[in-house]
Amino acid sequence: MQTVDFTRSFLTFRTDHLKKPPETVSHKPPFTLNNARIALDCVCEIADKETGASQTFVLGASCKTERVGVERDIWLQPNADFIPIFSQDRFLILKTYDRANWNVPFYPPSRGIQPERQVGSVVEAFDSIRLDIRRADGEILETAERIVWATLDPKASALVGRAIIEEERYVTTLEFPVKTMNANERDNIYQTDTGPVLLPDFSRQPDDLIAGLELAFVAFNGPDWAEFIVRAPTPVGEGIDVYHYSKPVRYDTENQVIRLV
Repeated sequence: MQTVDFTRSFLTFRTDHLKKPPETVSHKPPFTLNNARIALDCVCEIADKETGASQTFVLGASCKTERVGVERDIWLQPNADFIPIFSQDRFLILKTYDRANWNVPFYPPSRGIQPERQVGSVVEAFDSIRLDIRRADGEILETAERIVWATLDPKASALVGRAIIEEERYVTTLEFPVKTMNANERDNIYQTDTGPVLLPDFSRQPDDLIAGLELAFVAFNGPDWAEFIVRAPTPVGEGIDVYHYSKPVRYDTENQVIRLV
């Protein structure tokens, strides 16, 4: 079978401000051209059972807001986590500061305030994007014993997790690198603890799915359910919220652990 090889999978977006003004930045870029290549943390395919249409969304690895190519003072202040989510034609940019509901102006400031969750059209904001989802041969590990063996194998191969969630309208397939796996060879117990992955809001219409995607970590130790801990605004003091993985949810799922071969 084929599965995503996350070691070779990337999204790359290109900005060229000689062609298009900046749409997603909060500072004046020092140069007019940049290509950003970002490793993938999750590939999420959502199929609509009513129409048969499907959409693929990718989650890029978190990085930080920065000035590219300067000699000092690289990190923007206040600094934010920058988390990109893309389909072929739409994007969702998450910028997370030291507290929830904290926003800074766009550049140029005449464009107003940049939201924490900026949704837009790829063609309007970027010169181009490329979604390189590389696939490789994989072996489905059918039993807990095989998963434990593959986890503890001194010649360990990369492991990929797959969780399929079927709701009333949508079937969602999540694929993600298993970054952390617990293994107990005495009792043949395994458990993923890995993320972030993308978790949809299944109540949304197809053209609005990207706006409702949330970040979560996923854990499972069997084939037919998974628990997610979802990133959400979380109170830490009077009138202060931060984004934290604090909201647990559980779904009936079809789970697989796949060893790259």
